[in-house]
Amino acid sequence: MIEGRARASCLVFDDQGREVARYDKIHLFDATVEDAHGQYRESDTFEPGDALVAVPTPAGLLGLAVCYDLRFPELFRALREQGVDWVCLPSAFTWQTGDAHWHALIRARAIENQVWVVAAGQGGQNSERRRTYGHSLICDPWGKVVSEIDEGPGVITAGLDTDHLNNVRSRMPVWEHRRLTRG
Repeated sequence: MIEGRARASCLVFDDQGREVARYDKIHLFDATVEDAHGQYRESDTFEPGDALVAVPTPAGLLGLAVCYDLRFPELFRALREQGVDWVCLPSAFTWQTGDAHWHALIRARAIENQVWVVAAGQGGQNSERRRTYGHSLICDPWGKVVSEIDEGPGVITAGLDTDHLNNVRSRMPVWEHRRLTRG
């Protein structure tokens, strides 16, 4: 642990309210964005995590990621190598980066790894200088957005259909077709 720094984390609780998993965001958002805030330097106040997390749930094996992790396909590939069926991704994308990339990146991660992606996106005017994109959504393993809410409080749902997941994987077995794999 780095003294004085926090970790951005995603926690999973079971149906009894017990914490069963914790993922600490691996990739920190140090970037220049064309908004009123301009420069983001998470590494000034946060420390990165260093471990992938997959946790069994009643809806299948869940992989965890946070926000900027979405831009790193190797993280999602490694989660799929661990056998995940779906990934949960809480996020606070800036308006500019979200408008440009949010949907495309989520759909790409779902398609290339044949997993469901449940992405909760904080949205709205957070401060005078920061607006976040929102667009919480659920994307199926074929890349179809099956539920979405633009901005503001709300709840979205979708059945994480394992038959659909297995059908996508069996009809197009990209996992078996991979030629470039690790070690």
